[in-house]
Parts: sequence; structure tokens; C-alpha cells
Amino acid sequence: MLKPFKFKQFQVNQDQCAMKIGTDSVLLGAWTSIEKLPFSVLDIGSGTGILSLMLAQRSNAEVIDALEIDDNAYEQCVDNFEHSQWGDRLFCYHASLEEFAEEIEDQYNLIICNPPFYSENYKTESQQRDLARFNDAMPFEHLLQSVSKLLIQDGLFSVIIPFKEEERFVSLASKFNLYPNRILHVKGNPTSEIKRSLIEFTFNKSDIKKEVLIIETERHRYTEDYINLTKDFYLKM
Repeated sequence: MLKPFKFKQFQVNQDQCAMKIGTDSVLLGAWTSIEKLPFSVLDIGSGTGILSLMLAQRSNAEVIDALEIDDNAYEQCVDNFEHSQWGDRLFCYHASLEEFAEEIEDQYNLIICNPPFYSENYKTESQQRDLARFNDAMPFEHLLQSVSKLLIQDGLFSVIIPFKEEERFVSLASKFNLYPNRILHVKGNPTSEIKRSLIEFTFNKSDIKKEVLIIETERHRYTEDYINLTKDFYLKM
């Protein structure tokens, strides 16, 4: 059996989830701004629940709702929430984003999402893993439309996507009056290409603050920036 992934203040069981804990989620959970002291948070496509748990650790948000469509991942997420010290603030809905956006009356101060984004023409033998990884399960346009409905007027939407999708995603977002105000480009090492874009959107157009994060100087030699960003979570940082 796959062992739980242990962080400094919580642990995550992931044996039921197609998508295991990866750098993307930890980066997004640590980078997402809580400067506005969000009262309510929505984690779309929560998987193990890691983003919700990270935001429960980092913020005093009283409402942290997660949304997960896959049966096994939903059960695992609920279990991870119940075994954490913040169980009273965490709740997972078992529904599709479409159903949820149509039925829920509430809006959120902060929405966070690590969406499925393998739009390349490759599928694995595991349908569950494909559902977690392919954006045909949650197309970007559908995601952005739902976010525009569920986000309060001065709220923040924080997302991580492949760098090659950034231009298309930002262009799509503008159709729903969502505009980037912070972008973090992530590189594995100083000479590698930009791999990921972390983007924070709001309904207000503003100058975009752009930064670059390099994860390693060489294999297993992490940069100071990366350590500072993730040290509240990773045991060995």
C-alpha cells in the first residue's frame, strides 16, 4: 500500500487518487496569496485535498470547500480532512463543477485550482488517471466560466497550468472579465525551459507582477527561493 505523504502539520493518504501529490500542488498551495484574509475558499478538483489542507494551515478562512467528482478521490479527500486538525473548517462536495456552479448560491473570496491539463493526444490504460489529467474532463473555458460565477467581486482566483497554455488561458479568462495580476514562471533548473505558470486572476485589470522561480540549481540542491516557499510544508526543508 502507498504510504501517506507526510507534511509538517498534516499527512495525506493518496492510494485512492489517480493524481498523486506533486510539486505543482505544493507550489500553488504555498504561492497563493492570503493577504486579503479570505473568509471562504473553494478548491476545484481537490483530489487528495492537499490544496485545501495547505490553505487551512496558512489561513484562518472559516469556510474551505472542496469539489471532487471522482468517487475514490472524493472519499479519500473526506478522510484526509477528517484526520486533519482543521476538520471543522473543511468540507468536500461530491459533484461536478457544472452541477455545483448551477446549484450553489454562495460565492467565495478565494478559488484555487490545479486543473487536469494533459490536452496532448495521449491516454493511459487507467480511465481514472486520464480523468484526473485531461482537460476534456474540465475544459478551461468551463472552469473559467464557473469561476467567474462563484468568485466575489474583489476575490482572487489562483491556478497552475503548463506554460505553453498560458497565452490561451489568459485570453479565455478575459472573456469572463478575469485578468492576471500576478504570474510565477517555474523552471526546474537555471538552464531548463519554463514548465509551469502560476497565475492569480481578479476582476480588476492591473499591472501584472511577473516572477520566475527556479526549483533546483542541480539535482536535489534546492534554491533558496524554493526552500523559502515550501519550508512550512515539506519535512526536509
